[in-house]
Amino acid sequence: MAEKWRLLLTGDMDAASNMALDEAVLRLNKDKHEGTVRFYSWKPKAISIGYFQGIQEETDIEKCNASGVDVVRRITGGGAVYHDDELTYSIIVNEKHPKISNNILESYGHICNGIVLGLEKLGISSEFKPINDIITNGRKISGNAQTRRLGNVLQHGTILRTVDVRTMFDLLLVPDEKIRDKMISAVEERVTSISDILGERLENDVIQNAMIEGFSEALGVEFDKNSWLPTSDEYVLMDKIRREKYGNRKWNFKR
Repeated sequence: MAEKWRLLLTGDMDAASNMALDEAVLRLNKDKHEGTVRFYSWKPKAISIGYFQGIQEETDIEKCNASGVDVVRRITGGGAVYHDDELTYSIIVNEKHPKISNNILESYGHICNGIVLGLEKLGISSEFKPINDIITNGRKISGNAQTRRLGNVLQHGTILRTVDVRTMFDLLLVPDEKIRDKMISAVEERVTSISDILGERLENDVIQNAMIEGFSEALGVEFDKNSWLPTSDEYVLMDKIRREKYGNRKWNFKR
């Protein structure tokens, strides 16, 4: 019998709440054996910046505010990500779990295989490209980031339903305005989405169900689909972390 993991389906949340819930589950996962896989989306749209980045160096704060776009700092590294029309996942599991390699690259590959298998169920052939991307036809369709804290692994990433590169560059700061169009063209050639490949815009539920199956196969686990909301303890801690951290200027503007 396959091991059972928890499945959280939390839908649309604002950026600070999304990051706070990931961290709340991470903190409360101490000494737990089972893993948790969560799927969610962003409302309003948002930009998340990597832990080591500076918001004022990466984003046009005034434009983000005027456009109603959230800006938040992640606890994971990597670059700035524009969260618009996408499905996002997170996985939290004890780093000593036998399904999680101590080797960071191997663990990325194992977890990201869930996305590869999920996309396959949608009729999209893709592959894991180290360190942390999923590509199809040579173009990126998913980016991922990982951190290890409190004895746990947290990995989260995006699965692009559609992609709006021009809006993204309008909200991010470009060092040299003269080369903006060249940068946009380069990214448009390098990044793709489910809609681009299939020629239709799938509902998030369709993508989510495919990813649930993909992660189940990749990790060799079954998900408890009768319990798909966070616990009351997780909600309480999420609210605290949101107020004190991700919804707080001191955290978001710390660099």
